[in-house]
Amino acid sequence: MEEKIEFDFDEILKEFRNGKRLTGKGGLLAPLIKQLTEAALEAKVESHIANDVLKGKPNIRNGFNKKNY
Repeated sequence: MEEKIEFDFDEILKEFRNGKRLTGKGGLLAPLIKQLTEAALEAKVESHIANDVLKGKPNIRNGFNKKNY
């Protein structure tokens, strides 16, 4: 389940003026940084998968192949 975070700039600015921290755990920017990081990582994975599909490579990392040591 994907959680959408609404970033209300005016509310963030109001809380910042009242003394709340911008960064760190529980900071005002933490939800935005989390959402941005997750979106970037998801795009990176999708890009790699799309490149493999376009090159005709099968998905061999599905956990069903025998491992060689």
